[in-house]
Amino acid sequence: MKKLLIATLVLAALPFTASAQDANANPNQDPSQNGGWTGSGEFGFASSRGNSRSENANAKLGLSQENEVWKNNFFLNGLRSKGEVTVTDGDGNTIDKFSTTANRYDTGASVGYKFDPRSYVVTAARYEHDDFGANLWQGIISVGYGYIALKNERAELSFEIGPGFKRYQPAKSTRAVLNADGTPAVDAEGNALSESYTPSAESEVVGRGLINGKYRLTDNTALEDTLLVEAGSKNQYYQNDIGVSVSMTKKMALKVGYQIRYNSDTQPGTVSTDKLMTTNLVYNF
Repeated sequence: MKKLLIATLVLAALPFTASAQDANANPNQDPSQNGGWTGSGEFGFASSRGNSRSENANAKLGLSQENEVWKNNFFLNGLRSKGEVTVTDGDGNTIDKFSTTANRYDTGASVGYKFDPRSYVVTAARYEHDDFGANLWQGIISVGYGYIALKNERAELSFEIGPGFKRYQPAKSTRAVLNADGTPAVDAEGNALSESYTPSAESEVVGRGLINGKYRLTDNTALEDTLLVEAGSKNQYYQNDIGVSVSMTKKMALKVGYQIRYNSDTQPGTVSTDKLMTTNLVYNF
C-alpha cells in the first residue's frame, strides 16, 4: 500500500505542476482565474452529554481544476465518532464504555487531460482506511475515458469509465478452532471454541465508473450527486454521495449530505451497507 499512497501523492502533485507550466507558458494569463482552480472545505461536529454520551466529527477537503487542457480533482475526507457501547470484561461482567465507534479516512486524486472541450483521458487513485468497515483498507489505481455531457451556468454532468487494479484487506473475523482430526474443539463446558484471524489481502482487476452531477436549484441552493462504482469478480464497491448546499455568503454555505457505501464481500459480524448523514459548514475558496 505504500506504493499506492505514493502514486496518490504523485497524482495530486501533477495538476499543480501542470498549472505552473501553463502559467509559465502564458505570462499574460489573468491571475484572478488561478488556472481554473477552485476548492472547498467542510466540517461538522456534534456532542451530547447527560443520559448518554456521544461525539461525532467529520471533515472534507476538495480541490478541483478545469480549464481548456486539464480536468483535475483531489479530495481528503475523515470521520471519527465515539459513543457508549456495551462490552463484556474478562470476568464476564457487562459494562458500558465510552469508546470509538467510527474511524475512517479516505483520499484520492484524478488527473484528466482534455482532447476537446467535452472528452478527456483520466488517471485516478483512491485509498481508504476504515477500522470498522467491511475492509480495513482498500486502494485502487485506474485509467479511463471521461466525457462532459452537460455544462452550463445551472447544471453539470460528467461520466468516467475505465479499468483499474484494486487491492483490499478484509476486516478481522472469527473462525472455529479445530482439533488435529478436523473436528471442532470445545471447552470444558462443551462450548465451541473460536479464534480471531485476519484474512489475506485480496487483489483483482476491476471496472471503475464515476457519474458526477450538479444542479443549481436557485441562485444560492445547489444539489450535488456523485456515484462511484468499483466492480470486480471478487468484490463490488458502490458509493453514492448526495447533498444540498445553501449559500449564506459568497464563501460560506450550509450543506446537508447523505452517503451510502456498499461492499459485497464482507466477513461475519460486518454488514455490506454503511450509511452516513452529515450537516456541515462549508467554506469555498
